[in-house]
Amino acid sequence: MAGLLTPGGDPLLAVRFTVPDLTETFVRRPRLVGRLTEGVQGPLTLVNGPAGAGKTLLVAHWISTMDRPGDVAWLTVEHEDTGPGIFWTYVLESLRRHGAAVPDDIGSPSSPGDVDHSLLTRLAAWLSERADPVILVLDEFDRVGASAEVADELQFVLRHAGGGLRLVIVSRTEPQLPLHRYRAAGAVAEVRGADLAFVPGETATLLSRHDIRLSDDGARSLTEWTGGWAAGLRLCILAAQHVDDPDTFIKNFEAGQSTLADFLLAEVLEAQSDETQDLLLRSSILEQIHPDLANALTGRDDAEPILAGLQHANAFVEAIGHSWYRLHPLFAEILRVHLRVRHPGMEPELRRRAARWLSDAGLLAEALPHAAGAGEWELAADRFVDELAIGQLLTGLDAERLDGLFAAMPPDAAGPAACLVRAARELVRHDVDRGLDFLRRAGENLTDEGAGTAALRLSHALLRVFAARLTGSAERAEAAAEDMKAAELFLPAERLEQHPELSALMLTDLGSAQLWAGRFDAARTSLSGVAQLDDGPSTAYPRHESLSRLALIDFVCGRPGRAETHARAAVAEAERSGLPPAARTGVAQLVLAAVAIDRDDLAAAQTHLDQATASTTASHDPVATAGLGLLRSRMLLAKGHPKEALRVLQELKRPPHGVEPSPWFSDRAALAMSTAHLALGDPLAALDVLAEERATGPEATAAAARARLATGDEQAARALLDGLPTELDDGPGIAVRVLLARAQTADALGDDSTAQRLVARALRLARPEHLRRPFVEAGPWLRSFVRRRPVLAQGHEWLPVMAAVRGTEPAPRPDRAPVIEALSDREKEVLERLAQMMSRDEIAADLHLSVNTVKTHLKSVYRKLAATRRGEAVRRARDLHLL
Repeated sequence: MAGLLTPGGDPLLAVRFTVPDLTETFVRRPRLVGRLTEGVQGPLTLVNGPAGAGKTLLVAHWISTMDRPGDVAWLTVEHEDTGPGIFWTYVLESLRRHGAAVPDDIGSPSSPGDVDHSLLTRLAAWLSERADPVILVLDEFDRVGASAEVADELQFVLRHAGGGLRLVIVSRTEPQLPLHRYRAAGAVAEVRGADLAFVPGETATLLSRHDIRLSDDGARSLTEWTGGWAAGLRLCILAAQHVDDPDTFIKNFEAGQSTLADFLLAEVLEAQSDETQDLLLRSSILEQIHPDLANALTGRDDAEPILAGLQHANAFVEAIGHSWYRLHPLFAEILRVHLRVRHPGMEPELRRRAARWLSDAGLLAEALPHAAGAGEWELAADRFVDELAIGQLLTGLDAERLDGLFAAMPPDAAGPAACLVRAARELVRHDVDRGLDFLRRAGENLTDEGAGTAALRLSHALLRVFAARLTGSAERAEAAAEDMKAAELFLPAERLEQHPELSALMLTDLGSAQLWAGRFDAARTSLSGVAQLDDGPSTAYPRHESLSRLALIDFVCGRPGRAETHARAAVAEAERSGLPPAARTGVAQLVLAAVAIDRDDLAAAQTHLDQATASTTASHDPVATAGLGLLRSRMLLAKGHPKEALRVLQELKRPPHGVEPSPWFSDRAALAMSTAHLALGDPLAALDVLAEERATGPEATAAAARARLATGDEQAARALLDGLPTELDDGPGIAVRVLLARAQTADALGDDSTAQRLVARALRLARPEHLRRPFVEAGPWLRSFVRRRPVLAQGHEWLPVMAAVRGTEPAPRPDRAPVIEALSDREKEVLERLAQMMSRDEIAADLHLSVNTVKTHLKSVYRKLAATRRGEAVRRARDLHLL
């Protein structure tokens, strides 16, 4: 076996197959061992936690407790295993060395970079036929975590091995396996970082292993201070071994000002050469250390061997892959304190160098905190804009951190980039005036010679599109979008591809402004373009909002089914991406509420409306604000409160400060006001509001025709409708209302056959979309019309709220008098609310009466209608055309 080689010709390293030995101070943890024993009854066990959490030793201890530890194959994964051929060579050898008689005909990989799929098939088939499963432990699996190919191959073998393979993965990160499927099936056992954290009792045991006696409170405090982190506990315990009073030591512990600091400085730092000490002190400002970055801080070129030596000597330096290292957090904190003592005033210069190196290396997120820490705000802003990162202030997972970082930027930080960063922060907070002021300042600087770089111009244009969205100006949004496209021509394509959020934000904001202006075709083109872009976290918000606005366009154009599809896709996108409800504008929920109202499902509509109002950003978005007001008025109308609906609509007539008027919103507000006036029995007011707002389009014409019919002017109603084309391009949400208006006009003019044909056509057109509301809003005319022609309602059981339309309403009992006496006006008001399924308390509140007064009116209504129950009274009232 000593002659075995990898496909690349290197010898196999036997140490990688060895289960680590346990130290004398190791703390046995039965609570976790039991979970591992139970976990391997299923196909997958995941032990996941940070470095130093004790993952490897825990699994090693579990193996030692097994009756037959030889049944477990162990493999410590290395970075070179990202090559599938090398990885599977080691896996097969691990199985063989730990007693699994792997048949020779399974074969071995022949190339370091890949493995023949048939080999994996043969391996899975052999495992599936075994009587006893093989347990394979893959330690340090995060070292190949970036290899999707290895993960896919491992998943293939695990899935097809049946019960013949039990996989235990030990990793700092989650493997690229379909964990969601295993979790859904209850087929994965997990030991996470929180599980690995020591509890006070285990800390006490660890202390006793090191001959340290600590009070219960001291053990509890130590556990809390370290978060139960195994490595941190050991460091503190090692330091506490050198003090007489461990309790006092733990209580007064301060990184950099403690016995632990003295110990680490004396035993670790001062034991190093001068060059190594200098490198450690200077590198302590870094989260992660690259040799080249360390060289930039020291001015030398010896960082690579120094870091490798420290890591090899376990001197609190850990290799984290790809030539990067990390200092132990406690050690780094102590070193930073010591740096300020030994070299006062040096830290800002070190951070300045780190910022420049990291920025040049394309690690902007890591560079910015150092630039800010050095007070180099102009550098930070310049690099931020130059790297095309301005969109990250507007959206994405890093937006909050970046906003907090730049919040500390002083007023004297000058230059166009600093102005653009300030403009972005103000616009995100919806302070449009201040945002526009900073944009103006940045624009003035851009005209200076040498200042107008493509990145600056692109960022300036993007923010102008955003500002135009907030002010509802399609013209300014389109002009800024053109400027942004022009700037893109001067930037490398690969840099633009790294920032898909720029195009996603621009198209969403542009489409929103075009939507507000009523340019639906242009808006649809802009918003649809977002779906063609990258679907990563940085574009989650614009994807959600673009789908929401596409849904709104569909609804306004009379296509509720398509609107619902887009709206639900928008909600699903938000849920998938983890966008909190408060961060959404709520447009998708508004569309779902509007669709529910059209289907006469007021309970669902109210739910969606409540969800839409949960957003804290809705009140700053013109489209969302307008939609919210319109939907509230529609809900009030649907519930029979036209006066309250008018009050809401009157408030909407005052546009927000700085927002341009919207033609389609004005039309829909006029339509809603007209409907409310008509419901109040004032057709002239309904006509006046349509004329005053200059409402246009088929719906406005139909509304005007209905108002003319209410005044008795059938000829004027026909003249209005004759001006519309016979076949409309609009969707059924509009066409059905126009058809019903035409039918009512034809009926009023005595053209019964035309009226019947139009009603039948409206029913056929509405049925696929379940459009019930237009028939409810048609009022008593439609119910009376269809009652005389019940054949019209056949096959339209989807209209349950209109019993008369279905033709199934029971005939009036002949032994009952029509009405004992006429109802009073107040009794009619009570009856109307009774028909809306309002309770006695709701009727009392709505009419400003006492509940007892409502009861008196109800008794009188029941007596006059010869009814004993609510439903019977309402049916009788409809028979008698009182409703």
